[in-house]
Amino acid sequence: MIKDDKIRRKGGGRKSLTKKTKGTLNKCLDAIIDPATRGDPETALRWTSKSLRKIETELNNKGYKVSYRTIGRLLKEEGYSLQSNRKTYEGANHPDRDQQFEYIDKKVKEFLKKDQPVISVDTKKKELIGNFKNEGREWRRKKEPKEVEAYDFLSKANGKIAPYGVYDLGKNKGWVSIGISCDTAEFAVNTIRTWWTQAGHSLYKDSTELLITADCGGSNGYRIRLWKKELQKLANEINATINVCHFPPGTSKWNKIEHRLFSYISKNWRGNPLLNTETVLNLIRNTTTQKGLKIMAVLDKKIYEKRKKVSNKEMQQLHIETDSFHPEWNYTIKPNGSTIM
Repeated sequence: MIKDDKIRRKGGGRKSLTKKTKGTLNKCLDAIIDPATRGDPETALRWTSKSLRKIETELNNKGYKVSYRTIGRLLKEEGYSLQSNRKTYEGANHPDRDQQFEYIDKKVKEFLKKDQPVISVDTKKKELIGNFKNEGREWRRKKEPKEVEAYDFLSKANGKIAPYGVYDLGKNKGWVSIGISCDTAEFAVNTIRTWWTQAGHSLYKDSTELLITADCGGSNGYRIRLWKKELQKLANEINATINVCHFPPGTSKWNKIEHRLFSYISKNWRGNPLLNTETVLNLIRNTTTQKGLKIMAVLDKKIYEKRKKVSNKEMQQLHIETDSFHPEWNYTIKPNGSTIM
Protein backbone atom coordinates (compact mmCIF):
# COMPACT_ATOMS: atom_id res chain seq x y z
CA MET A 1 0.00 0.00 0.00
CA ILE A 2 1.14 3.52 -0.80
CA LYS A 3 0.67 5.92 2.02
CA ASP A 4 -1.41 9.00 1.36
CA ASP A 5 1.35 11.32 2.49
CA LYS A 6 3.59 9.94 -0.27
CA ILE A 7 1.12 10.82 -3.02
CA ARG A 8 2.02 14.08 -4.77
CA ARG A 9 -0.57 16.77 -4.24
CA LYS A 10 -2.54 17.93 -7.28
CA GLY A 11 -0.53 20.60 -9.04
CA GLY A 12 2.66 19.63 -7.25
CA GLY A 13 6.06 19.08 -8.85
CA ARG A 14 8.29 21.28 -10.94
CA LYS A 15 6.50 23.82 -13.09
CA SER A 16 7.07 23.65 -16.87
CA LEU A 17 9.03 26.42 -18.49
CA THR A 18 6.03 27.47 -20.57
CA LYS A 19 3.90 27.90 -17.43
CA LYS A 20 6.58 29.83 -15.57
CA THR A 21 7.30 32.17 -18.47
CA LYS A 22 4.03 32.07 -20.40
CA GLY A 23 3.43 35.82 -20.27
CA THR A 24 6.83 36.91 -21.50
CA LEU A 25 7.13 33.91 -23.82
CA ASN A 26 3.91 34.79 -25.60
CA LYS A 27 4.99 38.41 -26.02
CA CYS A 28 8.29 37.26 -27.49
CA LEU A 29 6.44 34.83 -29.78
CA ASP A 30 4.16 37.62 -31.01
CA ALA A 31 7.16 39.81 -31.79
CA ILE A 32 8.73 37.04 -33.85
CA ILE A 33 5.55 36.24 -35.81
CA ASP A 34 4.69 39.86 -36.56
CA PRO A 35 7.86 41.94 -36.16
CA ALA A 36 6.51 44.85 -38.19
CA THR A 37 3.84 45.69 -35.59
CA ARG A 38 4.85 43.98 -32.34
CA GLY A 39 8.59 43.72 -32.59
CA ASP A 40 11.39 45.49 -34.38
CA PRO A 41 10.20 46.53 -37.88
CA GLU A 42 13.80 46.49 -39.09
CA THR A 43 14.57 42.97 -37.91
CA ALA A 44 15.70 40.39 -40.46
CA LEU A 45 12.91 38.14 -39.22
CA ARG A 46 10.55 40.29 -41.23
CA TRP A 47 12.03 38.83 -44.40
CA THR A 48 12.26 35.13 -43.47
CA SER A 49 9.71 32.33 -43.44
CA LYS A 50 8.21 31.73 -40.01
CA SER A 51 8.64 27.95 -39.79
CA LEU A 52 8.34 26.31 -36.37
CA ARG A 53 12.03 25.28 -36.52
CA LYS A 54 13.15 28.87 -37.19
CA ILE A 55 10.94 30.19 -34.42
CA GLU A 56 12.38 27.54 -32.11
CA THR A 57 15.93 28.68 -32.91
CA GLU A 58 15.05 32.33 -32.38
CA LEU A 59 13.37 31.64 -29.02
CA ASN A 60 16.31 29.51 -27.89
CA ASN A 61 18.62 32.41 -28.73
CA LYS A 62 16.50 34.59 -26.48
CA GLY A 63 16.78 32.12 -23.59
CA TYR A 64 13.51 30.20 -23.98
CA LYS A 65 14.22 26.46 -24.20
CA VAL A 66 11.07 25.25 -25.92
CA SER A 67 10.61 22.70 -28.68
CA TYR A 68 8.98 23.40 -32.05
CA ARG A 69 6.08 21.10 -31.03
CA THR A 70 5.39 23.23 -27.96
CA ILE A 71 5.62 26.37 -30.11
CA GLY A 72 3.01 24.93 -32.46
CA ARG A 73 0.68 24.28 -29.54
CA LEU A 74 1.20 27.77 -28.12
CA LEU A 75 0.50 29.41 -31.47
CA LYS A 76 -2.80 27.55 -31.77
CA GLU A 77 -3.72 28.56 -28.22
CA GLU A 78 -3.03 32.19 -29.11
CA GLY A 79 -5.25 32.06 -32.19
CA TYR A 80 -2.63 31.63 -34.89
CA SER A 81 -3.03 29.29 -37.87
CA LEU A 82 -1.31 28.54 -41.17
CA GLN A 83 -2.74 30.92 -43.77
CA SER A 84 -2.02 31.94 -47.34
CA ASN A 85 -2.25 35.47 -48.74
CA ARG A 86 -5.70 36.81 -49.59
CA LYS A 87 -6.20 39.40 -52.33
CA THR A 88 -8.23 42.24 -50.83
CA TYR A 89 -6.12 45.41 -50.83
CA GLU A 90 -6.66 47.57 -53.89
CA GLY A 91 -5.29 50.86 -52.70
CA ALA A 92 -6.68 53.71 -50.65
CA ASN A 93 -10.42 54.30 -50.71
CA HIS A 94 -11.67 57.33 -52.58
CA PRO A 95 -13.62 59.71 -50.27
CA ASP A 96 -16.65 59.51 -52.61
CA ARG A 97 -16.47 55.76 -53.01
CA ASP A 98 -19.78 54.95 -51.32
CA GLN A 99 -21.59 57.87 -52.94
CA GLN A 100 -20.52 56.65 -56.39
CA PHE A 101 -21.74 53.14 -55.55
CA GLU A 102 -25.12 54.61 -54.57
CA TYR A 103 -25.17 56.72 -57.72
CA ILE A 104 -24.52 53.70 -59.93
CA ASP A 105 -27.08 51.58 -58.07
CA LYS A 106 -29.77 54.23 -58.46
CA LYS A 107 -29.09 54.62 -62.17
CA VAL A 108 -29.05 50.87 -62.78
CA LYS A 109 -32.43 50.49 -61.06
CA GLU A 110 -33.88 53.33 -63.13
CA PHE A 111 -32.78 51.72 -66.39
CA LEU A 112 -33.95 48.23 -65.43
CA LYS A 113 -37.34 49.62 -64.41
CA LYS A 114 -37.70 51.13 -67.89
CA ASP A 115 -36.49 47.86 -69.48
CA GLN A 116 -33.47 49.63 -70.93
CA PRO A 117 -30.28 47.55 -71.27
CA VAL A 118 -27.68 47.69 -68.49
CA ILE A 119 -24.34 45.98 -69.06
CA SER A 120 -21.25 45.46 -66.95
CA VAL A 121 -18.03 45.23 -68.97
CA ASP A 122 -14.40 44.33 -68.33
CA THR A 123 -11.41 42.35 -69.59
CA LYS A 124 -10.76 38.97 -68.02
CA LYS A 125 -7.20 37.93 -67.22
CA LYS A 126 -5.15 37.20 -70.33
CA GLU A 127 -4.39 33.52 -70.90
CA LEU A 128 -1.71 31.57 -72.75
CA ILE A 129 -2.97 29.09 -75.33
CA GLY A 130 -1.32 25.67 -75.14
CA ASN A 131 -0.90 22.56 -73.04
CA PHE A 132 -0.23 24.48 -69.84
CA LYS A 133 -1.38 23.90 -66.28
CA ASN A 134 -4.69 25.58 -65.46
CA GLU A 135 -5.22 26.05 -61.73
CA GLY A 136 -7.93 24.00 -60.06
CA ARG A 137 -8.87 20.32 -59.94
CA GLU A 138 -11.42 18.08 -61.64
CA TRP A 139 -12.49 14.47 -61.13
CA ARG A 140 -10.40 11.89 -62.99
CA ARG A 141 -9.47 8.25 -62.46
CA LYS A 142 -6.82 7.72 -59.81
CA LYS A 143 -3.23 8.24 -60.95
CA GLU A 144 -4.36 9.53 -64.33
CA PRO A 145 -3.79 13.30 -64.17
CA LYS A 146 -3.66 15.35 -67.34
CA GLU A 147 -0.05 15.83 -68.29
CA VAL A 148 0.91 19.38 -69.20
CA GLU A 149 4.06 21.38 -69.91
CA ALA A 150 6.34 21.85 -66.92
CA TYR A 151 6.83 25.56 -67.72
CA ASP A 152 4.31 27.99 -69.16
CA PHE A 153 6.72 30.01 -71.28
CA LEU A 154 5.27 32.36 -73.89
CA SER A 155 7.72 30.89 -76.41
CA LYS A 156 5.95 27.52 -76.03
CA ALA A 157 2.45 28.99 -76.37
CA ASN A 158 0.25 29.00 -79.44
CA GLY A 159 -0.61 32.60 -78.77
CA LYS A 160 -2.19 34.67 -76.06
CA ILE A 161 -5.85 35.62 -75.70
CA ALA A 162 -7.65 38.54 -74.09
CA PRO A 163 -11.28 37.71 -73.19
CA TYR A 164 -13.46 40.84 -73.01
CA GLY A 165 -16.85 40.33 -71.42
CA VAL A 166 -20.29 41.91 -71.45
CA TYR A 167 -22.74 40.94 -68.70
CA ASP A 168 -26.41 41.83 -69.16
CA LEU A 169 -27.71 42.59 -65.65
CA GLY A 170 -31.37 42.51 -66.66
CA LYS A 171 -31.37 39.21 -68.57
CA ASN A 172 -28.56 37.37 -66.71
CA LYS A 173 -26.76 36.69 -69.98
CA GLY A 174 -23.11 36.98 -70.84
CA TRP A 175 -21.10 37.67 -73.96
CA VAL A 176 -17.35 37.16 -74.35
CA SER A 177 -15.18 38.12 -77.29
CA ILE A 178 -11.86 36.28 -77.41
CA GLY A 179 -9.28 38.71 -78.75
CA ILE A 180 -6.05 37.43 -80.27
CA SER A 181 -4.55 40.91 -80.58
CA CYS A 182 -4.20 43.75 -78.06
CA ASP A 183 -6.62 44.67 -75.30
CA THR A 184 -7.40 48.18 -76.54
CA ALA A 185 -10.40 50.49 -76.20
CA GLU A 186 -11.24 49.75 -79.83
CA PHE A 187 -11.39 46.04 -79.02
CA ALA A 188 -13.52 46.73 -75.93
CA VAL A 189 -16.11 48.79 -77.81
CA ASN A 190 -16.13 46.35 -80.73
CA THR A 191 -17.10 43.63 -78.25
CA ILE A 192 -20.03 45.77 -77.08
CA ARG A 193 -20.94 46.39 -80.72
CA THR A 194 -20.86 42.67 -81.51
CA TRP A 195 -22.96 41.87 -78.45
CA TRP A 196 -25.52 44.51 -79.46
CA THR A 197 -25.85 43.47 -83.09
CA GLN A 198 -25.95 39.72 -82.40
CA ALA A 199 -27.82 39.59 -79.09
CA GLY A 200 -28.70 42.88 -77.40
CA HIS A 201 -30.76 44.46 -80.17
CA SER A 202 -33.19 41.52 -80.36
CA LEU A 203 -33.59 41.55 -76.56
CA TYR A 204 -34.21 45.31 -76.35
CA LYS A 205 -35.96 46.21 -79.61
CA ASP A 206 -37.56 49.39 -78.26
CA SER A 207 -34.52 50.67 -76.37
CA THR A 208 -33.28 54.20 -76.90
CA GLU A 209 -30.52 54.16 -74.28
CA LEU A 210 -27.79 51.89 -72.99
CA LEU A 211 -26.09 52.02 -69.58
CA ILE A 212 -22.53 50.73 -69.25
CA THR A 213 -20.84 50.19 -65.87
CA ALA A 214 -17.07 49.80 -66.12
CA ASP A 215 -13.87 49.98 -64.10
CA CYS A 216 -11.86 53.17 -63.87
CA GLY A 217 -8.81 51.75 -65.61
CA GLY A 218 -7.81 49.39 -68.38
CA SER A 219 -9.04 49.56 -71.96
CA ASN A 220 -12.36 51.01 -70.76
CA GLY A 221 -10.89 53.53 -68.33
CA TYR A 222 -12.45 56.95 -67.84
CA ARG A 223 -9.26 58.71 -68.97
CA ILE A 224 -8.96 56.78 -72.24
CA ARG A 225 -9.83 59.08 -75.14
CA LEU A 226 -10.11 56.23 -77.61
CA TRP A 227 -12.75 54.59 -75.40
CA LYS A 228 -14.96 57.68 -75.68
CA LYS A 229 -14.31 58.15 -79.38
CA GLU A 230 -15.27 54.54 -80.12
CA LEU A 231 -18.39 54.85 -77.96
CA GLN A 232 -19.39 57.89 -80.00
CA LYS A 233 -19.07 55.82 -83.17
CA LEU A 234 -21.21 53.11 -81.60
CA ALA A 235 -23.87 55.60 -80.46
CA ASN A 236 -24.09 56.91 -84.01
CA GLU A 237 -24.33 53.40 -85.48
CA ILE A 238 -27.11 52.15 -83.20
CA ASN A 239 -28.77 55.58 -82.88
CA ALA A 240 -28.96 55.32 -79.10
CA THR A 241 -27.72 57.34 -76.15
CA ILE A 242 -24.91 55.61 -74.25
CA ASN A 243 -24.62 56.32 -70.52
CA VAL A 244 -21.39 55.39 -68.76
CA CYS A 245 -20.70 55.03 -65.03
CA HIS A 246 -17.21 54.10 -63.82
CA PHE A 247 -16.48 52.47 -60.49
CA PRO A 248 -14.09 54.46 -58.27
CA PRO A 249 -10.37 53.60 -58.34
CA GLY A 250 -9.49 50.43 -56.47
CA THR A 251 -12.98 48.92 -56.51
CA SER A 252 -12.88 46.68 -59.58
CA LYS A 253 -14.07 43.66 -57.56
CA TRP A 254 -17.46 45.38 -57.13
CA ASN A 255 -18.09 45.31 -60.87
CA LYS A 256 -20.95 42.81 -61.40
CA ILE A 257 -19.21 41.05 -64.28
CA GLU A 258 -16.44 39.86 -61.96
CA HIS A 259 -18.62 37.67 -59.73
CA ARG A 260 -21.60 37.03 -62.00
CA LEU A 261 -19.73 36.02 -65.14
CA PHE A 262 -15.94 35.72 -64.94
CA SER A 263 -15.93 33.77 -61.67
CA TYR A 264 -18.18 31.07 -63.16
CA ILE A 265 -16.06 30.84 -66.31
CA SER A 266 -12.95 30.33 -64.17
CA LYS A 267 -14.70 27.60 -62.16
CA ASN A 268 -15.86 25.85 -65.31
CA TRP A 269 -12.47 25.66 -67.00
CA ARG A 270 -10.38 24.98 -63.88
CA GLY A 271 -8.05 22.04 -64.31
CA ASN A 272 -8.47 22.13 -68.10
CA PRO A 273 -5.52 23.17 -70.28
CA LEU A 274 -6.58 25.85 -72.77
CA LEU A 275 -5.19 23.96 -75.74
CA ASN A 276 -6.62 26.21 -78.46
CA THR A 277 -9.19 28.94 -79.03
CA GLU A 278 -11.89 26.37 -79.81
CA THR A 279 -11.36 24.84 -76.35
CA VAL A 280 -11.71 28.28 -74.78
CA LEU A 281 -14.90 29.05 -76.71
CA ASN A 282 -16.51 25.71 -75.82
CA LEU A 283 -15.64 26.02 -72.13
CA ILE A 284 -17.12 29.52 -71.98
CA ARG A 285 -20.26 28.64 -73.97
CA ASN A 286 -20.96 25.69 -71.67
CA THR A 287 -20.67 27.71 -68.47
CA THR A 288 -24.05 27.82 -66.72
CA THR A 289 -25.47 28.39 -63.25
CA GLN A 290 -28.58 27.24 -61.38
CA LYS A 291 -29.95 30.76 -61.78
CA GLY A 292 -29.99 30.37 -65.55
CA LEU A 293 -26.85 32.17 -66.68
CA LYS A 294 -26.15 31.69 -70.38
CA ILE A 295 -23.01 32.84 -72.15
CA MET A 296 -22.15 33.27 -75.81
CA ALA A 297 -18.53 33.46 -76.92
CA VAL A 298 -16.99 34.45 -80.26
CA LEU A 299 -13.49 34.81 -81.64
CA ASP A 300 -12.39 38.31 -82.64
CA LYS A 301 -9.64 37.84 -85.23
CA LYS A 302 -9.12 41.56 -85.85
CA ILE A 303 -5.66 43.00 -85.18
CA TYR A 304 -5.94 46.18 -83.12
CA GLU A 305 -3.41 48.97 -83.18
CA LYS A 306 -1.61 49.75 -79.93
CA ARG A 307 -1.44 53.26 -78.47
CA LYS A 308 -3.79 54.82 -81.00
CA LYS A 309 -3.89 58.59 -80.50
CA VAL A 310 -6.99 60.80 -80.37
CA SER A 311 -6.40 64.50 -80.94
CA ASN A 312 -7.99 67.43 -79.12
CA LYS A 313 -9.85 68.30 -82.31
CA GLU A 314 -11.36 64.82 -82.45
CA MET A 315 -12.42 65.05 -78.81
CA GLN A 316 -14.20 68.34 -79.48
CA GLN A 317 -16.33 66.60 -82.11
CA LEU A 318 -17.76 64.15 -79.60
CA HIS A 319 -21.22 64.78 -78.18
CA ILE A 320 -20.46 64.14 -74.50
CA GLU A 321 -22.57 65.46 -71.66
CA THR A 322 -21.15 65.06 -68.17
CA ASP A 323 -23.18 64.54 -65.01
CA SER A 324 -22.97 67.01 -62.14
CA PHE A 325 -21.69 64.35 -59.73
CA HIS A 326 -18.13 63.31 -60.60
CA PRO A 327 -18.36 64.22 -64.30
CA GLU A 328 -15.15 62.33 -65.00
CA TRP A 329 -16.85 59.07 -63.94
CA ASN A 330 -20.41 59.69 -65.09
CA TYR A 331 -21.19 60.92 -68.57
CA THR A 332 -23.52 60.46 -71.53
CA ILE A 333 -22.63 60.12 -75.21
CA LYS A 334 -25.41 60.99 -77.64
CA PRO A 335 -25.58 60.36 -81.39
CA ASN A 336 -24.33 63.38 -83.32
CA GLY A 337 -24.92 62.22 -86.86
CA SER A 338 -21.26 62.59 -87.86
CA THR A 339 -19.08 59.94 -89.46
CA ILE A 340 -16.09 59.28 -87.21
CA MET A 341 -13.07 57.47 -88.58
